[in-house]
Amino acid sequence: MFNNSIISERIGIITKSVNRLKLLASMPLEQFQVDEDAIDIAENRLRRALEALFDLGRHIVIKSGAGVPVDYRSVIDKLREIHCLPDDFAQNTIGMAGYRNRLIHDYNKVMPEEIYEIMQNRLTDLTQFCNYVLDFINKKK
Repeated sequence: MFNNSIISERIGIITKSVNRLKLLASMPLEQFQVDEDAIDIAENRLRRALEALFDLGRHIVIKSGAGVPVDYRSVIDKLREIHCLPDDFAQNTIGMAGYRNRLIHDYNKVMPEEIYEIMQNRLTDLTQFCNYVLDFINKKK
């Protein structure tokens, strides 16, 4: 069934990243925009959190027997289909797949302001994702 090591490791990465991002989010935007180290740390932690989220989601989908997701968007779709994620949450967070790709492939276009906005307004999505996954796993036991 589910690999507890993968689950706990990925949730740990997400949790540590969110905690670090929350600390950076306490900086005023003007300070964040000129602090290259803060920008680098935030971008790295956000990328790591999203990579862990999609690795975790892919594991849950495959081990649940829902097939193999073909891309990151389909990870969220399949988690919704197996009732791991509620419809509204899945719809609101499916854009994380695109943002993960932006961080990896269009990294030169990522602006400090957009990372800052995510730190201010979207970190709870990462935490909520972990909560939904853990609830789903506990119901399957």
